[in-house]
Amino acid sequence: MTFKSIMVHLDLSGDNEGVLQIAGDLAERFNADVIGIAACQPIQILYNEGLGVSDAITQDRVEIARELKAAEQLFRKALSGRAPHLQWRSSISYGPLADFIADEARAADLIITGRDLGPKLFDESRRVHIGDLVMRAGRPVLLVPQGIKRLELRNVHVGWKESREARRAVADALPLLEIAMSVTVVQVGPEDVQPANQGRLADVVAWLGQHGVAATAQAIVKSGTDASYLNAELLERKCDLLVAGAYGHTRLSEWVFGGVTQDVLLDPGFCVLFCH
Repeated sequence: MTFKSIMVHLDLSGDNEGVLQIAGDLAERFNADVIGIAACQPIQILYNEGLGVSDAITQDRVEIARELKAAEQLFRKALSGRAPHLQWRSSISYGPLADFIADEARAADLIITGRDLGPKLFDESRRVHIGDLVMRAGRPVLLVPQGIKRLELRNVHVGWKESREARRAVADALPLLEIAMSVTVVQVGPEDVQPANQGRLADVVAWLGQHGVAATAQAIVKSGTDASYLNAELLERKCDLLVAGAYGHTRLSEWVFGGVTQDVLLDPGFCVLFCH
């Protein structure tokens, strides 16, 4: 199993150095094509003083076109010579930007994106809701926090929970797990379920071994909330990548990622591969 097509999302209002660098590294490692993608919603005019509505719309379209062109140039410059083929896709979308990217994900094995930084002064025209993207894409989504420019695979953890999403996550992550230096399958839970957890983790480790991944298992007794404990544990272990199944409901509900809440894992100190 491998990645042959990687899609990298460029944030029109953010720092894209990390996602582009990691996309290039993975493209070289897997000899994969890379698709760059960006989108923006048009201006929502409620009231405008001193400028006609048609003028404001025209000006907004010109600015969006300029930003999309700049993003494409940045993408091509950063990835030139690092992938067999480069492709660019962009759109002015009236719907949620996550929906546009998820629809285009039919062409990719993996999506790379940065952290969801939230709206700026109530402007969501350039914001991609990561939770929505993960839920809709049908592809693994690699979240790269700000400041991380390399996907180190020295210390990879799989956040296990007995669910369809977790099983899908481990399968989707196989190309990365196969080249990782160390893989640990971790499950957090109360002491009374530890025997059952250890049995399940042993099955996961054995399955990974059949696919050439030498992994170890660790069932951790919960201390405090699953979210805060696991996040602190992974930081202490110097985790480079967490693989987690993602499951939840709508944007208005709390997202849960492999037993860990959105507040923790959408602001991690390591990369996270989400699968749903």
